[in-house]
Amino acid sequence: MEPRELAGHMASGVVAGTAVEAALYPIDTIKTRLQAARGGAAVSWRHLYKGLGGNLVGVVPACALFFAVYEPAKRALLPIPGDGDGEGTAAHHRRTAVAHLAAAASAGLASSLVRVPTEVVKTRMQTGQFSSARAALRHIVTKEGRLATGLFAGFGSFLLRDLPFDAIEFASYEQLKLARRRPLKQHESAVLGAIAGAVTGAVTTPLDVVKTRLMTQGAEGRGTGRGDGRRYRGVADCVARMVREEGAFSLLKGIQPRVTFIGIGGGVFFFALEAAKGVFVAES
Repeated sequence: MEPRELAGHMASGVVAGTAVEAALYPIDTIKTRLQAARGGAAVSWRHLYKGLGGNLVGVVPACALFFAVYEPAKRALLPIPGDGDGEGTAAHHRRTAVAHLAAAASAGLASSLVRVPTEVVKTRMQTGQFSSARAALRHIVTKEGRLATGLFAGFGSFLLRDLPFDAIEFASYEQLKLARRRPLKQHESAVLGAIAGAVTGAVTTPLDVVKTRLMTQGAEGRGTGRGDGRRYRGVADCVARMVREEGAFSLLKGIQPRVTFIGIGGGVFFFALEAAKGVFVAES
């Protein structure tokens, strides 16, 4: 892939990612507060844009990095036209689906190096633990130190949620595009993106709840008697304690705003992505 073309895909991803965050951030804040609240704790409905600025600072490089990996990986993994002639339509569809799944998962893994610290700061801001992204970053780095409990708190749960999420969402969207057998109109991109996002968002909600609990516990968990100030010791401990203390349905907290956010967000993202590609990516 030519550097100019790759830069165009990266710019398109940045435009799409920032458009979603700016437009739908309040819904994400509501979802995060619902998930972080334990038991019957009250949820604040104020300051729903809190943390947006700091989040956008991380979204830009994360989206650029995602597409810097996704597009070349997809290009390398997709079957070459004419290669494997006679293998059958079903086999060809399987190969393209696997290529899209692998490319999206690889891109998600690479971008997680930026997305996880961004998500940690964002969720701390959304739950009202800090008044500014700078204050949150300073506290996390100086007071919570270790990567596993600081800027990369919940890294494992983030990967458990986002790698399958990225893989399923992008593979679903790409397969729906291929099924149309013609270039998509922009409103069709929005519809297909919304379908792919909503379904994937619902399926991955329990992983998102666990991720939120692990990322936001740093300041809240003090005084729990664990010695290191953490309420949950990891993914398995978080799931077990939530089910035991709050019931199994606590793992579905925030599913309505999450599905709404990701469904609408998927539509906005892929609509903006295809529109931006028309500007930044030269016709081949």
